[in-house]
Amino acid sequence: MHTYSDPWCVGAWMTANPETVPPNTPVRDAFYRMRSGGFRHLIVLDGGRLAGIVTDRDLRRPDLSTDPDGWDEWYRLDTDYEVKDVMTRDVATVRSHTAIEKALNMFVRRKFGALPVLDKKNQIIGILTTHDALRALAKIMAEYGDVMRRRAAKKTE
Repeated sequence: MHTYSDPWCVGAWMTANPETVPPNTPVRDAFYRMRSGGFRHLIVLDGGRLAGIVTDRDLRRPDLSTDPDGWDEWYRLDTDYEVKDVMTRDVATVRSHTAIEKALNMFVRRKFGALPVLDKKNQIIGILTTHDALRALAKIMAEYGDVMRRRAAKKTE
């Protein structure tokens, strides 16, 4: 049985119980929630089910003025937009027992910044961000890097 302590699985590295918002959340509220919480991704739930993900990047838009006077000029923070207008709807996900290297490959291949983590009932239990994945890679390299380097050196001999 999988435990969250298995360092080779997503569950050991994910952030459990991530912040979520409903699709009708004003983007201004989502942005300030991200900013005050110190994160860049919010999972969007509609009726308790995964509907999408919104990132701080989703809120960005080209600056239309030559003299921005605040965040509203750089981000789509007016009251006309809700999270559902800017979120990514077709979201790739992983499970807590997914191998960390599979998640790393998804980040690299598809240029994701975060992956929602689902349980067997497709309920959100966590989020794996690139920061989480880098923590995993750093820890694994610290523990096994010398072995991997020696093995790679033998292959080149």
